[in-house]
Amino acid sequence: MQAIGTPVRSSIILPPQLVNVGVSQLINLLADLWNLGITTPQHPLFQRFLASASSDSNSKHTKRPEEKGPISSASSDASGLKSSSSSSSSSTSTNQSSIPPDWEENPNLNISSFKQLPSSTFGYNQHMIINDDFKEALRQILWQFRAPIRYAFAYGSGVFPQTASGSKSASTVHPHASTAISSVQGSQGKMIDFIFGVSYTQHWHSLNLQHHRDHYSAIGSLGSSLVSRVQDRYGAGVYFNPYVTVNGVLIKYGVVNLDTLCRDLSEWDTLYLAGRLHKPVKILRDDPRVRLANQINLISAVRTALLLLPPDFTEQELYGTIAGLSYLGDPRMALPAENPDKVANIVKYQLPNFRRLYAPLIENLPNVAFHDSRCNNSDWMNDLDTNARLAQDMDPKKRGNMVRRLPRSFRSKLYYRYQSKFQIPQKEFDKMLEESNDQDPTRVKKQQGGVFDQRVASDRREDLVKEVKRAVKSTVQWASATQSLKGILTTGVTRSVRYVREKIAKYREGRRREREK
Repeated sequence: MQAIGTPVRSSIILPPQLVNVGVSQLINLLADLWNLGITTPQHPLFQRFLASASSDSNSKHTKRPEEKGPISSASSDASGLKSSSSSSSSSTSTNQSSIPPDWEENPNLNISSFKQLPSSTFGYNQHMIINDDFKEALRQILWQFRAPIRYAFAYGSGVFPQTASGSKSASTVHPHASTAISSVQGSQGKMIDFIFGVSYTQHWHSLNLQHHRDHYSAIGSLGSSLVSRVQDRYGAGVYFNPYVTVNGVLIKYGVVNLDTLCRDLSEWDTLYLAGRLHKPVKILRDDPRVRLANQINLISAVRTALLLLPPDFTEQELYGTIAGLSYLGDPRMALPAENPDKVANIVKYQLPNFRRLYAPLIENLPNVAFHDSRCNNSDWMNDLDTNARLAQDMDPKKRGNMVRRLPRSFRSKLYYRYQSKFQIPQKEFDKMLEESNDQDPTRVKKQQGGVFDQRVASDRREDLVKEVKRAVKSTVQWASATQSLKGILTTGVTRSVRYVREKIAKYREGRRREREK
């Protein structure tokens, strides 16, 4: 009989393909599988990872760091493209056919499991590939927070470079960064930004104040109830704690309720967080509801950009238009507080990630396609010198369908602008809005554009661009301005002054580089 207190030994039987895989690599593998919603060995992608694990371990990982990790195996499933000279490859067609064509009709944003997503590979395009050691360093930062984080991503220039080189050294920014972070950031050494999605705002801040009171300004002394009210009631529903050190790394983290996040992603009521997720981010903890809502957000960004673009355009013009949406109406862009080349730099240095994010969505849209023979090259996705051309169908019916499928809150703003322009009587307009109501769960109907949507889409291109941009500005302006004012209260005077100084320095640096061109 075993003595009391003697540890019980249990044996873990690994698949033979994983016996020779290192512990760190195995942990990263399992974490990535979990983030992608793959929890059973019977899953097809799990089997593919097993099949390649043995050869990967024997090759001593000769791939470049950014190519390692299980997500790279999934990338080929989510990056199929159309071109004018050839149809989609068989592997691409197989992947795209696994996504139901009607997944946008009445999406259920109350799901609780990855199995409830429209397909087993749904939303894989949202997961960017970064260096394994850097990814693990970011995850270790999350583990320093004892309050439960349901969804998390790292974003910004501290994760995805926006310049070719920097002027600061990492040692002047991070008190004691790990080798993984220093090697990736190099001489740039920038603060790393995070967004944490949580289920219960007050409970989260209550726990976090117990363990990290120094992260908060004086408002933290008034308790978690006030902190959560300030977060949820003002601005865009995000509470930021900037310039805090975790694991020797300088970070800024924003806390948002999952309901607020999903609402902004699916309806665009502020575009504050939806706009951040229009750009490549590194998802560190995933959630099925957020993945579904973000896929709606991303395809809505493509549709909005198409309304702003001519019949023929380049992918850099497309991605630049998408990346710039959330900066329309942002007060920082009107002041000397932001690099004027910010959007162009984001696209220029993250072009492969933009392709990974949006190419699968373009593949599923019936009115736009890549029209460039260079897309036939197997390695074009990572080719920074390729700026592929695209073409869209300007048929009013198809463009009217795009207008109809815009996020509800944003679409309402565009509708009201055109009600005024077309001088539609209020009673007739209200009836039209009722017919296009998406909120009644008992009404299952396809989101097809009506006469009004087609009339909006058929407006002169110059006028349509102007009205869409005004609708975006009215969405962004108030939330962004109030969020900035809230930041003075939540961040504190000292940190706010530091933040403004750094933004002005970025603005001046951008102007200096512009003059040197």
